[in-house]
Amino acid sequence: MEPSGLLLLLALLLSLAVVAALGQLAIPLLRRLKVGQRVRDDGPQSHLKKMGTPTMGGLFFALPGLLLCLLWAPESLAVRALVLMALAFGAVGFVDDYLKVVKRQPLGLRARHKLALQTPAALLLAYWAMSRLGLSTMVTVPFGWAQVQLGWLYPPFVALLAIFAGNAVNITDGADGLLAGAIVPSLGAYILIARAMSQPSLAWVGASLIGACLGFLIYNRYPAKVIMGDTGSLALGGALTAMAVLTKTELLLVLVGLLYVLEAGSVIVQVISFQTTGRRVFRMSPVHHHFELLGWPETRVVALAWIVSCAGALLGLLALSGMAG
Repeated sequence: MEPSGLLLLLALLLSLAVVAALGQLAIPLLRRLKVGQRVRDDGPQSHLKKMGTPTMGGLFFALPGLLLCLLWAPESLAVRALVLMALAFGAVGFVDDYLKVVKRQPLGLRARHKLALQTPAALLLAYWAMSRLGLSTMVTVPFGWAQVQLGWLYPPFVALLAIFAGNAVNITDGADGLLAGAIVPSLGAYILIARAMSQPSLAWVGASLIGACLGFLIYNRYPAKVIMGDTGSLALGGALTAMAVLTKTELLLVLVGLLYVLEAGSVIVQVISFQTTGRRVFRMSPVHHHFELLGWPETRVVALAWIVSCAGALLGLLALSGMAG
């Protein structure tokens, strides 16, 4: 059954209320457990005051937001696949956070270990999409300009998409309220995309996660009382990737997730430039730190990120017209 706008609003409000209530209990508990954020010495000086701010907030907003999806669409195989994908990525983030803040291992999970854990989850998503949901291995270029049949290359393609998109969303979470607010237009776009691409049950996921993120923003807005950590950001990245795969709009994610592409791209450019020329393009990457080091207030940087995210969502919806037709 296709959910009405009123029911989606109800799902959103329920998630918001649950997360807002859980925050009152979870944040003091995280403080008592001394699960505090660690801050880079070479980063913006304004971030030093964040040292010790409770982190791993994804436990009380991403987890409930995902589980509440099952309340609204318990029989949907697409929703189950998405929830499993997001939980798997969130679990990788939890291990990373645990190593950093509890075991005091500054590097957390090594990149190769993250990839080793994320890749099977992405391959399982691709398998589920093909075998359980009967989705094709055809990939459509935004605006409907072309279609490419990937065949047996489709699962590796999904794995690469998930690794890039999931980690791009992850590195975007670097300022108070940045990702929790920026992900809202991305998820809102995918509510409309899900309905246009004959996967209306996924709209429940978008609504539930938007509510969870808004509830989390109560505590994560500047100055943040809690930080989502990799637990939350990787879960959101996994969810967004799954929505793209399950709605057969894999490449459209590049437009909808314009902000995350720019953030990840700034890191790639910085690394390549420094390794080849010894010079940095940005004062610090990801790019939101560059603007902070230029003297921008954190709130202005976050506002700009939200605007870019809204622009990406609108661009993605514009590109959808040629694909849904």
